[in-house]
Amino acid sequence: MKQSFGMDLRGDLKTAARGISRPQLLMLFSNKEQFETHVRELAQMFPGVPSIGCIGMSYDTAIAEKGVGIIALSDGILAAANVLEQVSSMPVKYIRRLEEDIKTVNASANNTVCIDFCTGNDACALTTIYSVLKQRKISLVGGTGDAGKVSVNGRVYQDAVVYAIVKNQHGKIKAYKENIYHQMEGHRFIASRTNKEKYIVGSLNNHPAKQVYQDILHVTEKEITTQTFKNPFGKLNGDDTCIVSIKEVDGNALACFRQVNDSDILTLLELGDYKQIVRDTISTIKQDFPRISAVFSVNCLFRYLLFTQNNYMKEYLTEMGTLGKHAGFVGYGEHYNNRFVNQSMTCVVFE
Repeated sequence: MKQSFGMDLRGDLKTAARGISRPQLLMLFSNKEQFETHVRELAQMFPGVPSIGCIGMSYDTAIAEKGVGIIALSDGILAAANVLEQVSSMPVKYIRRLEEDIKTVNASANNTVCIDFCTGNDACALTTIYSVLKQRKISLVGGTGDAGKVSVNGRVYQDAVVYAIVKNQHGKIKAYKENIYHQMEGHRFIASRTNKEKYIVGSLNNHPAKQVYQDILHVTEKEITTQTFKNPFGKLNGDDTCIVSIKEVDGNALACFRQVNDSDILTLLELGDYKQIVRDTISTIKQDFPRISAVFSVNCLFRYLLFTQNNYMKEYLTEMGTLGKHAGFVGYGEHYNNRFVNQSMTCVVFE
C-alpha cells in the first residue's frame, strides 16, 4: 500500500492534493474557517472515494499549523467510511452502519484497523464502536478534532464520530500507544466530588484537588494548566495507566480533559526521558515490521506544545520519519481501542 501527504499553509486544497493519485481513502485536516468548504471541494475532486475529516493540525516531516493537510491511502487497501450520530446521547442507534462496513471490507484482526475522528463524548463513542470491533479483535486508533465538527464522504456532522474501516490487502496492521510519563512514588488518590458532565475532580483523598496538586508540586494557581504538561494525573485501568490532563482550575476543583468518577484511583505522573521513549517506540515498531508501508499517528495537543516548547517537534517528526511514510494529526484526545487518553501518541502501522 501507499500513503501520501500534502499540505498548504494558505488553505489551498488543490495545492495540498497535487501529489495525490487514485486514492482509496482520504483523511482531511482543515481549519475552522475553511473546513466546510474543504469538505465539499474534496468530495468534488475525488468523487466516490471514502473520506473522513476533522479540524486540526497535520504533519509528516513538517507540521501544518494552519491551512489544510490531506492524507491519502492507496494501492492495496479496502476502505469504508461512515458516521455514528448523536454521540452525546445514543450512538448505538447507528451501530448497524459499522457492522455492515466491517462486512463490506471483509475485515479481520491482523490486517484491519478502524480510524476515527470524534466531536466529543469520546468515552461513549469508543465504548459503542469497540463493542463491535472487539468481537473480531480489530484495533482502533483515532482522536478528537477541534470546534465540534467532523466530516465523512463530503458531509459535515456535529455531535458525531466518523470512522474509516481500513483493510490492508498486502500485509498486516498493528496499533501502538506511547506514554512518556511514569508514576510518582507515594502519590495515589481516591477521587471524589466529581462532575461527570464537566470532567471535574473536586477532591483527592478528601482534600480540595487544586490544593493537593499545588502542595505537591509547589506551583501557583496560574501555573497549574502548564504544569500538567510535566505532571498530569494518571487513571489506573488494570495494568495500564490512562493519562488525565488538567484543563483549568474551577474554584477549589480541577477541570480535566477526561472524565473521572467518584472512587476512581488516580496517581500523579511525571515526565520521563521522552526522547529515549520515542526512540524505544520506533525500535519496537521496526522489530515488529521489517517492511513498513505507512504509519498514521495521532499526537495530543499537549505533547505538541511540550515538544515545541523544548524545541523537539521538528526532531520528533524527523525521527518518526525514519519509519518510512509517516503522517498524522494533532488531536484533543487520543483513542486506542476502547481507551480515551490524554497527552499520548497512538498510531497504526501498515506492512
